[in-house]
Amino acid sequence: MTDSTLDFEAKKHRENAQGYIDNPKKTEGLLKKAILKAKNNKGTLGDAWEKLQLFVDLVQAYTKGEYRNVAPSTILTIIGAILYFVSPLDVVPDFLVGLGIVDDAAVIGFTLKKLSVEINEFKKWKHSTIENPLD
Repeated sequence: MTDSTLDFEAKKHRENAQGYIDNPKKTEGLLKKAILKAKNNKGTLGDAWEKLQLFVDLVQAYTKGEYRNVAPSTILTIIGAILYFVSPLDVVPDFLVGLGIVDDAAVIGFTLKKLSVEINEFKKWKHSTIENPLD
């Protein structure tokens, strides 16, 4: 998939993301679907597995009001990427075993690359809030 195709797909799903940003129950349902699909495809996702987990953590922290040092447009873009991920009918449909998850992983990677500065800031915050078990 080309960057322009990935960008087009991300923007298309980003528009649908608006309905999630202010609806914690709807967002939680989406995140549960994403986690389930990710667990079922962990081996195929490769590096996208950890990236997706980071997206889920960021959206959860944002939704709960724990982390707000991120632009709402970034949250919309991430929710859009998650919507693409859970959608069974996208550029490469999920029923194509072995191939259907590849485009999902590409969209996740593309989104992370596009938002790397804010994602890295969240990662720093997340690591700083985890209690050190040796303390």
